[in-house]
Amino acid sequence: MHSAIETMLEKYKLISNEDYKNALKEIVQEIALLGLFRSGFFSKAAFNGGTALRIFYGLDRFSEDLDFSLLAPDKEFQLSKYTKFVKQELSAYGFEMKIEQKIKSVESQIKSAFIKGGTKIHLLKINSINPPVTGVHANEQIKIKIEVDIDPPASAKYNTKYQLNPIPYSVRLFSLPTLFSGKLHAILCRNWSNRVKGRDFYDYIWYLSKNIGYNLEHFSARMKQTKHLGENKILTHQNIIDLLSHKFNEIDFEQAKKDVLPFINDLSQLDIWSKEFFIQITEDKLLRSIS
Repeated sequence: MHSAIETMLEKYKLISNEDYKNALKEIVQEIALLGLFRSGFFSKAAFNGGTALRIFYGLDRFSEDLDFSLLAPDKEFQLSKYTKFVKQELSAYGFEMKIEQKIKSVESQIKSAFIKGGTKIHLLKINSINPPVTGVHANEQIKIKIEVDIDPPASAKYNTKYQLNPIPYSVRLFSLPTLFSGKLHAILCRNWSNRVKGRDFYDYIWYLSKNIGYNLEHFSARMKQTKHLGENKILTHQNIIDLLSHKFNEIDFEQAKKDVLPFINDLSQLDIWSKEFFIQITEDKLLRSIS
């Protein structure tokens, strides 16, 4: 195992196979970010979503995907130009993984690719405990989705953050209020189908607990882009509180809890989840950013 990977593993509490799987995914994510940095990707794009929130802002749950947004619309953007650097970087640290571009049958503003590799073989590479890895199917795969929004909504704000492992590098990412705006949009507008994404609600509590405000201009731009708000409509802070309260009345919070369980350690914090809880904390704690 590469010495830099040993150092990266030290921050994890590794007991079960699930602990090792989560650590493996996150290390792969961070090496992928390093590869994107080397490619010059962050001169054109910014990191966002739950993984950005965990790695750079301290969210206390694991996240699966790598989400990005271009700084300006670019319909000609080619993700493959950058993912080849990700594959090279992973290989340099001993991770033999494929990167497959997702070809969509209809035009989309999202460009996608998947990092894929055998779970068991890579757990064996990082797992020095005895007995060796058991209970992991030989065909099980680690799969991390990379998504890039090539037609980003306006008024996003950015920060630059630095990582020291496996080597020093920098990442451009959304500011916390801009990230929170994306989360509010997801809660209100995500197509749930038959599965409520409880991770959205877990993250929502995290933002409120940190007294983070949201970027109203960016949130409004997102709502207009997805046709959830008319072009000439103006949202107020109270409008957003009312929209959220209405949404919370519709949510099956037992289903939401089941979604988030695999990503957190302290399950007892979900006991209080209910529509009354979310409505009350929204009225008491939701702040608009003044930046």
